[in-house]
Amino acid sequence: MAISISLVLFLLILAVIFLRNGGLKVSHALVCALLGFFLAGTSVGPTIQNGIAATAEVVGGLRP
Repeated sequence: MAISISLVLFLLILAVIFLRNGGLKVSHALVCALLGFFLAGTSVGPTIQNGIAATAEVVGGLRP
């Protein structure tokens, strides 16, 4: 759960930066958000969540 919340915050910060720099329009951000919500409700949602969690675990286990 902590990984998904931090990932959402990270993506929100990126979206705000892109909006401020003019690289992302509000309509595009809304379409991406809606796509994410609808995708999470499909049968592919848990697979994507497991993939992101596994990737975060691998990255978290790396030692610089």
